[in-house]
Amino acid sequence: MAIHGTTFSFKGVSSTTSDLNFINNFPQIHHVSLPSLKPCKLVLGQSLGRGGQHCLLPGQRLNFQVGRSRRLPRVKSEDSEGMLSSESITLDEQTLEEELQNAIAQENYAKAAEIRDTLKNLQKDSKTTVLMANSRFYDSFRVGDLAAMQALWAKRDEVCCVHPGSKGISGYDDVIESWNFVWANYEFPLHIKLEDIKVHVKGDVGYVTCMEFVKTKGGRWGGQFVTNVFERIDGQWFICIHHASPVDL
Repeated sequence: MAIHGTTFSFKGVSSTTSDLNFINNFPQIHHVSLPSLKPCKLVLGQSLGRGGQHCLLPGQRLNFQVGRSRRLPRVKSEDSEGMLSSESITLDEQTLEEELQNAIAQENYAKAAEIRDTLKNLQKDSKTTVLMANSRFYDSFRVGDLAAMQALWAKRDEVCCVHPGSKGISGYDDVIESWNFVWANYEFPLHIKLEDIKVHVKGDVGYVTCMEFVKTKGGRWGGQFVTNVFERIDGQWFICIHHASPVDL
């Protein structure tokens, strides 16, 4: 598909640019109408998203987006199997926030409103936001960020943390101190892999189960089955239970 001067060419069929209707600023959303062309089949490839073949009829309009596509993460249900990358969800949110700031800086308020709505819908999804909180937990774990870990836990006496092979530690202050103690002899960043991630949410309580694999520098991989329980407080998810049970690899 190419444009030469005032002529639009698609698979050998040409039309003048008077048949083209571009709105908004290139290279954002472009609408192309081909009222004078005969029906033809258009295969949507990887750059436009997969979905089979679509027939463009006279008078119909083809909508496509130029540039990097933005795909929202798919969230695993309670009954599904396999592996889910919570890191990809966080990256989607970060990308949207960056694009929102760029659109505002460029005074492209129509695009900013669209990105804001997309971001809002993403954040409203309870399972997605629980997985985001779980991802932030492992981000702080990976780099030994005590301040980030402090911000993630609910500031309540009822919170509980069970490190591998240890008894439960209760109370916000003692839980945070336990992380500082655990990390005392670690060299960061740690290598952490998560597998078989599943998320369950009901009301203001959600929990994530997964297999957690941790490797220190010069050490071997250690495996734990983990349950992380989150509570939504004032619209934000906080971790209130972390339970890691060691598993022989």
